[in-house]
Parts: sequence; structure tokens; C-alpha cells
Amino acid sequence: MAVMGFSSSEVLMLALLLSACCVMQISAEIRTCTIHKSPCFLKKIPCPAECPSATPTDPKAKVCYVDCESPICQAECKNRKPNCNGLGSACLDPRFVGADGIVFYFHGRRNEHFSLVSDVNLQINARFIGLRPAGRSRDYTWIQALGILFDSHNFSLEATPAAIWDDEVDHLKLHYDGKELDIPESEFSAWQCPENKLRLERTSSQNSVLITLPEVAEISVNVVPVTKEDSRVHNYQIPDDDCFAHLEVQFKFHGLSPKVEGILGRTYQPDFQNPAKLGVAMPVVGGEDKYRTTSLLTPDCGSCIFSAGVASEQKVPVIDHGMLDCTGGANSGNGIVCRK
Repeated sequence: MAVMGFSSSEVLMLALLLSACCVMQISAEIRTCTIHKSPCFLKKIPCPAECPSATPTDPKAKVCYVDCESPICQAECKNRKPNCNGLGSACLDPRFVGADGIVFYFHGRRNEHFSLVSDVNLQINARFIGLRPAGRSRDYTWIQALGILFDSHNFSLEATPAAIWDDEVDHLKLHYDGKELDIPESEFSAWQCPENKLRLERTSSQNSVLITLPEVAEISVNVVPVTKEDSRVHNYQIPDDDCFAHLEVQFKFHGLSPKVEGILGRTYQPDFQNPAKLGVAMPVVGGEDKYRTTSLLTPDCGSCIFSAGVASEQKVPVIDHGMLDCTGGANSGNGIVCRK
């Protein structure tokens, strides 16, 4: 039967579309910000139709995410794994994108530890691995492990060595307060510490996790190898018995003090002037002596300010860097390509 000039088939198609739309609206999750100082605190925010859930069944699907620091109080669709071109990322050998949108490299030294972030209530260190081929004046380095200190607790995550990379093998080793964690290898497997101050969730069955410290930080981590093609292009000269499994990382901070330090942390200072030279292919910044720590879980670098059990009262706002791409197209991320 035709209705208002529409054929029967057109009416049926319209009914199906309306039905699908209604189902999408009904099934979309409602998210709530629980960060007390957030302008969105306890507001109920519906997820977009494009990403109706914060825990989709499809590993490749984007998740519903609410940036509690934003006064807009709207949900967005976001990738669950690190965006190596987004603000707060640390990938490759290692290539950082600071809070100011400037890309810079920090090589450090192999088999040593450096502070990525040091604030009064949070310390994040990294262990670097690498090699120095004959004729090179410095090490090629990658981030192999993270050590996180908060309150009186510590958490560490590391990529385990592998001669040959296998996507079906989990290369993550996790410890909380010195005890190894065994998280089932399945999508969305999760673990939470007894004090509810740290949550760990797998974002794929192997090699990818999301670490959440409520009201402090969210850290997306992915384990990857140095491939034969990477080695050929960059002349790394990777040996056959080690693919140098390492971490891709992206940080989202809910608030940092104005005095925050660290290789990446200092870029969140309100008056920070990035020393990276603009217009060069690999702008390298120093600071090895300032940010070197004696181990993965010690906050003893020359510029470290972490103090166990101390909470930060004065904080500076930081934007959600997970949705931003700071590659700048043909500029490949060199220089100032996005701003706070």
C-alpha cells in the first residue's frame, strides 16, 4: 500500500531505518563523570550512535569516551590503542609529542632508566633498551618498560624479549606492589587493585592494555617489535635473535601541578618553552642527567619532585589529546602543529 506518494517498498525501508535508529538510541550507554573537580561531575552523558558503548565487542571499534576536563560535557568516539601522533604520546625510538604539540626525540641510553613524568603525587619512569651498531656515536633506544609510583604503591609493565615476533603471543609482564599479575588473555579482561586506585584492562587479547588511575591519569599501551623493514629503513642493524619488543604509549592526565617535571611532563608546565629545534627531521632534546633514575621504581632523578602519599592540590587543566593528530600532514609532526 502506498502512503503519501511513497511505494510500499519505500515505506518498508523507512520503517526499518526508523526502527534501527530507535534501537541505536535505546542501546547507547549513558556515561557519568566521577571526577569531583570536573565541570561534568555526575552529569549523565549519552554515547554517540557511532560508538554506543565504552566496551564494544569488536576490538577494532571505537569506544565511547567522555573528557571530564572539558566544559562541553559531551561523549566522543575514541580509539582504544595509543595514537602515536597524538598529544602525550611516546613511540618509536622514542618519539614524543608534548602537551604543546611539538614533536621531539629523546634518546637517553640503553639499559638505563629515565623519568617521563614526575609530579608531587605521580611518578612515571621508563626503561630504555637499545643497541649501538659499529660506527654510531649514540645508542638507538626504545621504551621497554614503565614504572608508575602513586601514593605508597607501585605498578610496572614491561615488554618481554622475543627473537621472532608473534601477534598471538602476549609479550606483557605486569607487577603491582612487587607481585606479578596474571590477567586472562581475552578482550576486555580487567583487574583492579583492592584500594580501587588502579584499574587495568586489556584492549585486545594480547599486547595492549589501558591503565587507569582514577582522577589522575589514563595510559594506553601497546607492545610492538622493531620490524625488519624498520631496521632496513633506519639502519638499526637489528640482530636475528632479538626483535626489540617495546612499548607504544599515550598519556591522558586529569590534572598536573604547574611544577610537573620529566621528559614529557615538563611540556605540561604553563610557561614551558620547548628547546626542540623546529624544521629539522628529528629534533632531539637532552636532559639525560636531569631525568636519569637508578631504577624503574625510584623517583631519584635530579629534577624529580614525587613524594609518596602527597596529593597535588594546585593543578593545571590539560586537554584530551587522544583525538588529536599532530602529524601536520607533510610536516610529519615537526614543529608546532597543534596548540593547547
